[in-house]
Amino acid sequence: MSTLFSPLSLGKLALDNRIIIAPMCQYSADNGSSTAWHDMHLGNLAQSGAGLLIIEASAVEPEGRITYGDLGLWDDTTEASLDKTIKAVRSHSDMPIAIQLAHAGRKASCEKPWDGGAAIDPDHKNGWQVVAPSAVPFKQGDPTPEALSKSRMAEIVQAFADSAKRALRIGFEAIELHGAHGYLLHQFLSPHSNKRDDEYGGSLENRMRFALEVYDAVRREVGTDFPVGMRISASDWVEDGWDIDQSVELAKVLKARGCDFIHVSSGGLHIDQKIPLGPNYQVPFADRIKSETGITTIAVGLITEAEQAEAITFTGQADAIALARGILYDPRWPWHAAATLGAEVKAANQYLRCQPRALKKLFG
Repeated sequence: MSTLFSPLSLGKLALDNRIIIAPMCQYSADNGSSTAWHDMHLGNLAQSGAGLLIIEASAVEPEGRITYGDLGLWDDTTEASLDKTIKAVRSHSDMPIAIQLAHAGRKASCEKPWDGGAAIDPDHKNGWQVVAPSAVPFKQGDPTPEALSKSRMAEIVQAFADSAKRALRIGFEAIELHGAHGYLLHQFLSPHSNKRDDEYGGSLENRMRFALEVYDAVRREVGTDFPVGMRISASDWVEDGWDIDQSVELAKVLKARGCDFIHVSSGGLHIDQKIPLGPNYQVPFADRIKSETGITTIAVGLITEAEQAEAITFTGQADAIALARGILYDPRWPWHAAATLGAEVKAANQYLRCQPRALKKLFG
């Protein structure tokens, strides 16, 4: 039996297999609200046969968006639009769906990637004042972020909790908090972006404090039985930055608080990062966090082949694998992986007749 296609539980959420669709921003929202693009995009991915679909980073407040085209979940309007989209997807798929809640911090207020992705000045019609732990821009020439006051930090913590409440009403089966890729939670974690001299800066304990406050607020809102995890960058890939040792310590603290999973990525915080790209380049991070903490881990990053994904889960380097660009390129990747590994996968009734003649049990 294929390990990749064996069941997995994220807390009390049962998954049919260990293939997870990672959050991928689409930059196609209308003032935070989902559009017909999201109906089509998510509906397509929900027919892929994966075990879980995590929708794109959804900002907990307008200022938390990476671009003006980002999805959000901060008011009744954004909630209603996303609820409509998820209901449309669920009308033809029973795949579990999670949401990633996020705040971009100093990496907010940017152009869409296909328009260059550059930071937008606050006085531009599509821009706004960005915030961060400290007044340190992401790169030279970017607008200087406003250092967050404690009262403003408390507002953002509450915004995460409020968005979690909205996610529950919509009916998402899990929540992932975005603590990776140089966005706000990661900015507090890394000494390169966090230069504070109060209880939120300096020591590891202090730098973890804000991310843990966000986690705790969301956990209080959703209760102990609802699956909540965090995506982290296990390394800044820069000397004297956030690293795997600190990531292990964060994972230990999160597990003790009832965190159900860690989604292990890396990078995104520092312009001078040196990432040794190659197949499985982030898997050792997930492996170490899993082995030293026992928390359920999701590995991601240049995992492209069925046998490669099977090896990761079979050897226990991670409990699950996540696909992002790879499943955009091949939205039926789980079908093809199941065919390669001799496993079974779900398909909608409307697609059953496309099962290849040589694979009589591919669709169960």
